[in-house]
Amino acid sequence: MSSGQTIIIKRPKVVAGGGHHGGAWKVAYADFVTAMMAFFLLMWLLNATTEDQRRGLADYFNPSIPIAAVSGGGPDALDGEEVTQAPALSMMSHTEDTNDAEAGMPADEMTKALESALEGEAAELSDHISIRMSPEGLVIELTDRDSRPLFASGRADPSPVLEKLTTAVAQALDGVSNAIKIVGHTDSRRYSAGQQSYSNWELSSDRANAARRMMASAGLPEARVTEVSGRAATMPLVEDPLDPRNRRISITLLRSDG
Repeated sequence: MSSGQTIIIKRPKVVAGGGHHGGAWKVAYADFVTAMMAFFLLMWLLNATTEDQRRGLADYFNPSIPIAAVSGGGPDALDGEEVTQAPALSMMSHTEDTNDAEAGMPADEMTKALESALEGEAAELSDHISIRMSPEGLVIELTDRDSRPLFASGRADPSPVLEKLTTAVAQALDGVSNAIKIVGHTDSRRYSAGQQSYSNWELSSDRANAARRMMASAGLPEARVTEVSGRAATMPLVEDPLDPRNRRISITLLRSDG
């Protein structure tokens, strides 16, 4: 120290992260694994679903095809008729073209045909009608309302409202030749214990047949109806199982083979 020399002390700089470039590689690897999982899930879904189910999923996500919220593959995500349980668009608001020749008639043309058939009562009865696309074809839903029921409670006796609706549908379907399927639906309200021999299954089937007879009386050729069935409360239109809209008649204009 007496010689005037300066002492310099060097402290080594410590770099955290070791020799593997920190943890960034782990993030990249996790992204790669996630992408691979998504890829294999897609491959599994393509293999596990039918052509109709894939068409329904494609219709649901393709914005170029205007459809109602209810559409797609079935009572659950992969097997049935509906992707969601939201109500379909009303007849008067659904005026876009589906551009689907196989369904026999675009939704906007069907809407106009129904409005014309209902004539002056279109505004009153329009809330009973909704139109949507499904993998099977164009679906016309005739839904119940507490204030204006389609049938007598718990019975298959049609009301004057249903008579007007089925007559309008029969007239609207006169311009196409596609086959037709008619399905009855009920809410989840059960019969009393003394009526165990007659349930919502029988009721929904009887109501579908009542609608068929009324449409035939209105001029619909019997040969065009290829299926009449009842689904009871197994395919609700809206989430509330007791909602009156779940009590309905579904009339499907089936896609043509070509």
